[in-house]
Parts: sequence; structure tokens; C-alpha cells
Amino acid sequence: MSRTTDRRGGRDGSPRVVVVDDSPFMRGLISDLLADAGVAVVGEAGDGEEALSVVAETRPDVVTMDVEMPGMGGLEAVERLMEETPTPVLMLSAHTDEGAEVTFEALDRGAVDFFAKPGGEVSTGVSRESDRLVDAVRSVADADLDAATRERDDPTVAASRSTGSGADAGAGADAADIDAPLTVVIAASTGGPNAVERVLSALPMADCRVVVVQHMPEAFTSRFADRLDAASAYDVREASDGARIGAGEVLVARGGSHTVIDSYRSGRLRVKLDEDDDSHTVTPAADVTMRSAAEVIDDPLVGVVLTGMGSDAAEGIRAMADAGARTMAQSEDTCVIYGMPKRAVETGGVDAVYDLDDVAGAIVGGEA
Repeated sequence: MSRTTDRRGGRDGSPRVVVVDDSPFMRGLISDLLADAGVAVVGEAGDGEEALSVVAETRPDVVTMDVEMPGMGGLEAVERLMEETPTPVLMLSAHTDEGAEVTFEALDRGAVDFFAKPGGEVSTGVSRESDRLVDAVRSVADADLDAATRERDDPTVAASRSTGSGADAGAGADAADIDAPLTVVIAASTGGPNAVERVLSALPMADCRVVVVQHMPEAFTSRFADRLDAASAYDVREASDGARIGAGEVLVARGGSHTVIDSYRSGRLRVKLDEDDDSHTVTPAADVTMRSAAEVIDDPLVGVVLTGMGSDAAEGIRAMADAGARTMAQSEDTCVIYGMPKRAVETGGVDAVYDLDDVAGAIVGGEA
């Protein structure tokens, strides 16, 4: 284990980072990648216990936290950190189903976001993904930790997770009568897993079908769909090529491909997966799904942009607005990262801005 407070890298305005990993090689690699990008690495730790001490001493802007470590692991360290020295945490997780499971638990305990380490040789994979790692660190450093904490500590969300799937999940959301079949496209990134879950757990059952585009790798989107299914009265599953959904159903865009709404007829929509479009910086991209919805769906349509970094969904929400859809964005005060909603609002294509807890009601309430 090592412990250092020298400022490797670091330019004016760059985040100050503590790197936590039980492997000295990985600590050095991650620190060097960040420093080369001008990010200041102010401390390192080899386990959770040491991480708590180093963070208390250096007071960084963000912590990169490995999951599996001897002694105190990453999950316990995140929980303790939120209690003792609240600091935005980026989890470094395996790009596997098991990694997805533990990552969602880390998000429940207070982590802001995660970086999925590529498969194969870890050092090679992380080096290849260095730009993505740096972007994730910068994004998490800008997170509104108060907003993230409010979502995590909300008792209604915790209760909805414990009910399991089926009609009892999301029972707090009354059924709603709407005039015509309604299709909703929801976009989210950093801070999105908990925000999307909060919206769907409160969404009243109605003649409504939903497509969720959350920036997330392929190994994680199936687990995310299961998580949402357990929290919502809606039937939620991961998108597959040719999948169809109708009233009371939700598709989660699969990581590693774009979800295109291919056709819509008699209240049922069909999607196809596009793995060949590499013109976007994120996959899945909400812009792709939203533009296709605007082109294909002739019944009432709603576009929603939730918390996240970057500009994805800005072009898509504008296309939806031009097609006559109702559009909304999450308020800055309730966003973990006010990036995607801000860019969407700046296009002039957003009808209204809502606090997170008001989004579900606005979707089915027809307010604008």
C-alpha cells in the first residue's frame, strides 16, 4: 500500500483526486493516466480503511474506488465515506454481470457513478479507455452530492426496491386515465440510475409505453432493467432486436448498441438495435432513439431529459419538439449533474423544467 499527497499533474480548475486500489501497479497506472490529463492526484490508498484516512487528510474533489480489496472493501468504504467525509466517488468495477450487481449496490450506498473496466488485460484496457476515465472523473467531481444523497436516502425508493416486481412494486403510484396511447423516451447519464428508478417507481400505470436510454455498458443494462422492474408497476426488460412493447411496458436500451424505434402501430412499438453507428460519443445514444421516435410515432409522445453529463439528447429533444411532442427536463436543483438537461434547454426544445419528484406526474398529466 502507498500513501502520497504530492500533486502529480493538476492544472488550474482541475479536480483533486484520491486513487484507491489494492494493486500498486493499478494505482500507479490510474494516477499516471489522470496526471497526464492534467488531473491532480493528491493521494493513494490500498484498501478502504486507508482510503478513509487519506480522504480525511487531503479532502479531494473525487475518489476513484476499486470494489474488491483485502480488509475493508469498496462497498463498505463508500458507505463509511459518505458518513464521515462525504466525497463524490467513482467506482471502478469489472465489466461483468457480477460487476454490475456490486456496482448498483455501490450506487445505493452513495457512489455517484462508475467506470467499467474493459475485459481482458486490465492495464491494457484502462490505458485504452483513458479518455473515458478522465471524463468520468471530471464529471463526478462536478456532481451535486446533496442531490445524490437525497435520492439515495429517500424512503419511498428504498421501499419500492424491496417489494419486488409485479403490480405491488410502485403501488404508491395511482393509475391514470389518459386520452390516447402515450409513448415516453427518457434519457439519462451520470446520476441517472437512481433518477430513472425514482421516476418509474412513481409513474402511474396508464396506456403508456416507455423507452429508457441510460448511458451504461452492455454488461450492466440487463441488470438495470431487472432493478427497474423490481421498483416499478411497469413490466421492464432490456431491449433486444425486434422487441415490441405496448401499454404498461418499458424497454431499457441495451449497452453497446443504439435502440431505434422502427415501427409503431395500434399502440405497440417495435425497436431494432444498431451496432454499426459509431458517429456518437456514447452508446446507447438518446439522440438516436429520440429522433426515431419523432419520425415514427404519431400518437402522443413525451421526451424527458434527466441528470447526466454531456450533450446527448439535445438534438433528440429538439427533434421531438419539432414533431409536436411534449418535452421536459430535470431541474438543476435536483440533478446530480446538470449537463444533459442544460444542453437540452439551451436548444429551445424543452417545454418545461421539473424537479425530479414531479416528473412522473407531468408525464401522464399532460402539463407543459
